[in-house]
Amino acid sequence: MKSWCKTLLACGLSLGLLSACSSSDVEEEPISPLPEIEASVFPEVSWSASVGNGVGDYYSRLRPAVRYDKLYVADRYGEVTAFDEKTGEKVWSQDFSSVFKDNILAKNKGAKLASGVTAARNKVFIGGESGILGALDAETGETLWSVIAGGELLSAPSVGEDLVVVNTSSGTLEAFNVDDGEKQWAYESKLPNLTLRGTGSASYESGGFFVGTADGKIAVVIKNNGQAAWEQAIYTPKGGNEFTRMADIDMKPLIIGENLYAVSFNGNLVSMEVRTGRVVWTRKYSSFHELADSGVSLFLVDDHSRIYSVDRRSGLESWSNTELTNRNLTSAAVFKDYIVVGDFEGYLHFINKSTGALVGRIQIDGSGLFSQPLVEGDNIYVQTRDGKVARITLP
Repeated sequence: MKSWCKTLLACGLSLGLLSACSSSDVEEEPISPLPEIEASVFPEVSWSASVGNGVGDYYSRLRPAVRYDKLYVADRYGEVTAFDEKTGEKVWSQDFSSVFKDNILAKNKGAKLASGVTAARNKVFIGGESGILGALDAETGETLWSVIAGGELLSAPSVGEDLVVVNTSSGTLEAFNVDDGEKQWAYESKLPNLTLRGTGSASYESGGFFVGTADGKIAVVIKNNGQAAWEQAIYTPKGGNEFTRMADIDMKPLIIGENLYAVSFNGNLVSMEVRTGRVVWTRKYSSFHELADSGVSLFLVDDHSRIYSVDRRSGLESWSNTELTNRNLTSAAVFKDYIVVGDFEGYLHFINKSTGALVGRIQIDGSGLFSQPLVEGDNIYVQTRDGKVARITLP
């Protein structure tokens, strides 16, 4: 598979590094300078800690998870740590690479964690570029089981009842028993010659796993047997070369009531019926980020870090913000009356979700924010490339 462009696209496309993947005459687009704002919100760090060595400059979608009154965080090199959610005190820490250094990870130079963290069923699930999927006890950090999937794991595992499901870089959706890791089934999708480096997690709803594919489709896979109930393209690849025909869906389908929302790279933002896959409306956007929602609005960060609010009933655009263009923004998250996004310089930006105006920001550290902020109640949790994890609150 020709995925050599993937890291640059996923991590640096918004910086204008297209010349590495196409012709040498593509002009680099400028990075927007940090805009001046009239702040009306003043976020604070209520506690922070460090987890291992972070992820460095590698492509990663590692993101903290909150459950069972704990915050679970992992670094690329195998350190998994649980903190008390309220105080930030360390509860336990596990060196995942050390546990398996003499067997399944012996030839892989460590865990290379890039997938997770998912906390469910009293377990913590993590995955890595080596294909390893592991389950830890959420209370103690003890390793319960581990398996090797059929490809790199680059997005968070999804749990539906008694199954944990991973979307691999080889185009398979694989399901394992949550209690012992026994493989239950694998669903294969077509993998184009050239794809982005990344996969989207699956969403679980009403006995089916909804997942985006590298060839621009949404599929719903039945939990009980691993068979597809339906597949629907959200974008038909066009163009005269493989680069222009890339149409990856590298985000987790967003299910709200009877409708599903998804967006593809080089493609479309769509609304679909969950039951049938019928496309309700489609609009031209290009993104590999997660969607966020509030009320009747969808919030989208595109592949050049432009931010949009779209009415999910009609697909009509409500507002757009281009002040942070090419700052390599994270996916957006909704926090109270605001949209929050992180950037490559480690700033967390607050945007009025009704108007799109920048109204506040805080710098966590200079290494940069790379994954979608995690909102839990009155708190925001973020992880930096150097391994700092912080809880952000508004006074």
